[in-house]
Amino acid sequence: MEGIEEQNVHCPPPSLVPRLHVLQGEKLGHNNPLLPQKSDSEESRTAFESVIKEARQIRSELVSILEQAVFGDSLAAEYVLCHMISSVYARRDVIALGKYCVNISGCPKGSDFTQHLYRLLDELVTKSFLLPMSLSNMNTWRFSPKKDYTANRLTSGVLQLAENTHLVVDETALEPGQLDANGVRNLTALGNVINWQKVEYDFNYHTQDFPSSLAVLIVSEGKSLLPSDSQIPLVPRHPVDSLSERFSGIHTYLTPALLAQVRAYLTCVQQIDYKLSEQVQKTVEEDFVEMRKEDPNSMTVDDFHSLLIVARLLSLSFGHTQLTTDIWRRAKAMEVERKHRIPQTSARQ
Repeated sequence: MEGIEEQNVHCPPPSLVPRLHVLQGEKLGHNNPLLPQKSDSEESRTAFESVIKEARQIRSELVSILEQAVFGDSLAAEYVLCHMISSVYARRDVIALGKYCVNISGCPKGSDFTQHLYRLLDELVTKSFLLPMSLSNMNTWRFSPKKDYTANRLTSGVLQLAENTHLVVDETALEPGQLDANGVRNLTALGNVINWQKVEYDFNYHTQDFPSSLAVLIVSEGKSLLPSDSQIPLVPRHPVDSLSERFSGIHTYLTPALLAQVRAYLTCVQQIDYKLSEQVQKTVEEDFVEMRKEDPNSMTVDDFHSLLIVARLLSLSFGHTQLTTDIWRRAKAMEVERKHRIPQTSARQ
């Protein structure tokens, strides 16, 4: 007969490996305790309409807060907001529609900027995780879950995160050195989550991809080693020192009432049923043709897809169910300014 110690190896106690026994389960539309859970109830509709009615005002407050966090860079604040409300809403073959990974480059290295930014985002969203991309973490951590046949259980991985978790990757923590085989696997796994929103589970004899829905924000000094949907080089308008004082002021400004408003707003705008009217579709298609005529290199199919994503996220951020011509122009202007920054930054580097 097996001894107690051997039994504990094969079947660890709940204190080490928690168990959750479910007799009946129901998938929630969101996990925000500030809002009713049943979307078809009158209470839920009333709460949703109340938040959406104030969406423009709450959005203005949130952008102002984010702008202070990124040293007065209003464009970067807009893209961080787009990241915060992005989520996978559908899948077409291998493409995850709705995902929007943003790379904020030009961030101060050797400072606590990423930690301060993460603590702010952690206060605003319901689920978040900070991944310091240090050489030690990359080489020693396991990003993908792996089956342990000896213990007959699945060993969890860093990327085994709940749906709609905001993953902040701190690439400023990366120091000179060489990635070993495990580090390369982790880098590949992280890239697959960003590109395809899939986490690979390792069963030794074969691997299995499972869908994920993670909003990824990469904070880096130069252009990230990882893929992203948009790179936004940071252009500080304010001094980048005194981080503690800056973020302390932001947290003071975030009163409990305002914090509750922002948290409810971020959940509600993600629930909006967004559509494109035939008239706006025609305008968008005509714009694409004209932009291709003017300069084919400045507007590829991928660029156009990215522009449509930004336009959708901007529409949601204002509480709109449809894309308007004003927001379409705003999205185009944002993308032009963002692209204008990239060659200038590259030239300096």
